[in-house]
Amino acid sequence: MPRTTLTKDDEGKRVLNSDGTAIGRIVEVEDGRGYVDPDPSLTDTIKAKLGWGDVTADAHPLDEGSIEKIADDGVHLRGTL
Repeated sequence: MPRTTLTKDDEGKRVLNSDGTAIGRIVEVEDGRGYVDPDPSLTDTIKAKLGWGDVTADAHPLDEGSIEKIADDGVHLRGTL
C-alpha cells in the first residue's frame, strides 16, 4: 500500500496532478496537512527542502484524502488541485 500521509520530509517535493502535470511544491507540512505553493521561487523551494518553508497567501492546503501516493519524485494526487 502506497504512503499517503505527509511528513516534514516531504517539504520541497513537487505536487503532480493525476495526469502527471506538476502544479507546485509542498512548502510546509503541519499536523499531516501539506501546503502547496503553485509557483514557488527558487529560494522558496530551497527553504522548503531545508524545512524552513513558510505558508504564504498563495499556498493551498492539501489533505491526505487528495493524495494517491507519495513517492521519491513527488506527491501524486488522485485528481487535480
